[in-house]
Amino acid sequence: MVTRKELYDKCVEILKESGFAEDCSMEVTWIFQDVLGEKNIRSSPDEMLTTEQERKITETVVRRSQGYPLQYLLGEWEFYGLPFKVGEGVLIPRQDTETLVDIAAGKYKKTDSPTVIDLCAGSGCIGIALERQLSSPKIYAVEKYPEAAGYLAENIRLNGSRIEMTVGDVLDIRTASSLPKADLIVCNPPYLTSEDMENLQREVSFEPECALFGGEDGLDFYRAVTRIWKKNLKSGGMLMFEIGAGQEDEVMQIMIQHGFRNVRCRKDLCGVVRCVFGTMEVSCP
Repeated sequence: MVTRKELYDKCVEILKESGFAEDCSMEVTWIFQDVLGEKNIRSSPDEMLTTEQERKITETVVRRSQGYPLQYLLGEWEFYGLPFKVGEGVLIPRQDTETLVDIAAGKYKKTDSPTVIDLCAGSGCIGIALERQLSSPKIYAVEKYPEAAGYLAENIRLNGSRIEMTVGDVLDIRTASSLPKADLIVCNPPYLTSEDMENLQREVSFEPECALFGGEDGLDFYRAVTRIWKKNLKSGGMLMFEIGAGQEDEVMQIMIQHGFRNVRCRKDLCGVVRCVFGTMEVSCP
């Protein structure tokens, strides 16, 4: 048996030596909080932990030191101030994606009861966050894969959301035909290239390939989603994508070729162009 402080210091050293964690102390704190069920884990530093507590904490830290995502270990992660259950089979919500929510919310905050479709919804973080920002929206979330759809359903319940979930393939025109015309369609598709997939960081390699790989050049989903889902936009409706670094010119050109107007891009807080969006001035038949 060891004291809280002894085990805490030991775990911080394990993570430092592994080189995986950017903030070792913070990550160990989160792991302690998760296992012990306490917020203030620094109280009573000389208190002895049980053998079972020591085992669980040590096993979790060792797994993290091997590159396993902290978010999966904790089973829950915050996005836009909201909690989201995550695990293997679903993409981890990232701060980069909050840029998409910021832009969409800013553009539709004065629209009463907008209809929104969230494609490649995954955990549901985009749609659920938007639901909190908009005025009485009707939001549909589309996800193909059973594992991710399970987390989507769980997060809808967790956040008391009224989002309507559709299990379907966003690349299948039948899925699009089953949903109504929308004021806004948002999509964070798989966008990594073949080269990106060969050079994945160890942590990212644990996330589902189907949520990462966007084809040889990373643009397969942008081409297909733009072509299929433009028909689901109302006149003046907007399609908004998250993109990978350096993809803005290609994605903007794809949208322009499909008749979108006022196609623009925006940077995230790190100065990386993260979103591309445009409007469909005339509703497609």
